Amino acid sequence: RSTHTSHHNDLNSSKKREKTHSSDTIVSMLNASNLFSVAGKNVLVTGGGTGIGYMIAEGFVSNGANVFIASRKEAQEAAKKLNEAGPGKCRGFCGYDLNVPGQPAALADEVKAALNGQALHVLVNNSGANWAGPFNEYPDTAFDKVLGLNVKAVFSLSQALMPLLEQGASVEQPGVVINIGSIDGIQAKGMEHYAYGASKAAVHHLTRVMAGRLGPRHITVNAIAPGPFQSKMMRATLRKFGQQITNQTALGRIGSPEDMAGTAIWLSSRAGAFVTGTVIVVDGGVLVKPAAL
Repeated sequence: RSTHTSHHNDLNSSKKREKTHSSDTIVSMLNASNLFSVAGKNVLVTGGGTGIGYMIAEGFVSNGANVFIASRKEAQEAAKKLNEAGPGKCRGFCGYDLNVPGQPAALADEVKAALNGQALHVLVNNSGANWAGPFNEYPDTAFDKVLGLNVKAVFSLSQALMPLLEQGASVEQPGVVINIGSIDGIQAKGMEHYAYGASKAAVHHLTRVMAGRLGPRHITVNAIAPGPFQSKMMRATLRKFGQQITNQTALGRIGSPEDMAGTAIWLSSRAGAFVTGTVIVVDGGVLVKPAAL
């Protein structure tokens, strides 16, 4: 009887230890530092030398990621600045115009060589162009330039980098593609930038189509649709109409680097691993603010 009782007590103790260990593991996984961690992830941000791309790159580097930024001009200078800040690392690739045939594949090859056998965990398709002008004078070339860079290049680069994204992807830690859209792909107000608005609406839908196809390959695809942020593309507009634009937001302010970086980090971490095919609007409430009576 004493042997049976001892054995029964041992089983109870073992079950208690297992339960405690399981509970500790759950608590650990639900800790914000684990849920939102991007430390050690390899990230590529196109157009990462300025504006929204730089905000995102800075957020990843500040949280211990290894970041590559690609742009036509500013990548090296931006990478130097981010490396000095740390604690993550940053490397710049200059001279890429992703609207030129062959350039997305060439960038993918350079990223692959730099990774030296490692996986790419996150791709942020941020490079973009705009073109404003009155309807009667709006040229065909605007559509060639803007849709080529804002839409075609997003698909081409994602396609070229997919093997590297799949390499490190799993059910619980998928590879991540983030496409930068815009609220101008949702609303039809504002300036006469016909090609830009059309391109961003296309990016949003391309995101949904890619998400459906790539989900079984353990890849999430989401879009961020920014409102007014202090970016290179918005600089002149904000200088001229800053207060008017601020007044159009429900929250009464322009977007900050923390707002943009925080959204990208969430989508790239374990916390965002079950989110795909979604357009995340980050606009301070521009789209929901009631019209003045």
